[in-house]
Amino acid sequence: MADPLRPFVPQYHGSVNRGGNSYIRLEDLLSGLKNPVIMDCKMGVRTYQEEELTKSHTKPTLRTDMYQKMVKVDPTALTVEEHEQRGVTKWRYLQWRDNTSSTSTLGFRIEGIMMENGSVQRDFKMLTPAQVTEALLSFTKSHLHILKAYHSRLQALDGALKESPFFKAHEVIGSSLLFVHDWTSKASIWMIDFGKTTPSPSTVQLRHDVPWAEGNREDGYLIGLAALTSLVGQAISQAACRQEEKHGEELGSVAHTLQEQEHTQTKSQGGQGEAAQNEDTSD
Repeated sequence: MADPLRPFVPQYHGSVNRGGNSYIRLEDLLSGLKNPVIMDCKMGVRTYQEEELTKSHTKPTLRTDMYQKMVKVDPTALTVEEHEQRGVTKWRYLQWRDNTSSTSTLGFRIEGIMMENGSVQRDFKMLTPAQVTEALLSFTKSHLHILKAYHSRLQALDGALKESPFFKAHEVIGSSLLFVHDWTSKASIWMIDFGKTTPSPSTVQLRHDVPWAEGNREDGYLIGLAALTSLVGQAISQAACRQEEKHGEELGSVAHTLQEQEHTQTKSQGGQGEAAQNEDTSD
């Protein structure tokens, strides 16, 4: 709570014992939001720890549940041996998830989105920047003030991470950024999920902005943050262009309506003039 990252994590309110169990008490990040919209972005170039990779080679434990998840999405991704065993290691499953998402290409992936009506979207098949940008526009409904609030928050987080003693000394794996907003003016981003965050060995100096290679323990967190910040910026540009186009179409529609009204009035006035002439002739 004394680290520069303090403003970006849930407030810690101590622990409490209930029913013989001990729990930590954390800030409710959705407090004050009306019908909140939520997005979970898993950060980093990998979501598995190096220990999980080592364990898969030395003491492999086959998981049938993870095998079934892979079969459901893409049976061709499994080897003949894995089909025969009807199981895969946890590392194999996590690696597959990373390689079939933007984790491997951009350093982060959208894990899930919940809209204000409670509907949940998962398992996004997005690898390209354009696909992610479109998802960001859909998530925010292209509202510029929301996108700009998120962009500012990401830039501030980048500065805090680079100053944080905690971040410099920890390997951050499987952690997420939680995007939350409602349709008023409230929007924020929080760091969550630190179950796989571990102190780095004293002999290893982590940079967080270089690719991972087995043994270097790099997580690529800053690679993902830079890409995410850039794509939110692109979403802002596209939302602004769409807003201008919509405004232009509305002006064009108004101009067309006015022209039609003027045309109708002209015809009406012309008809009144003819009627007046006919009256004069009849007299």
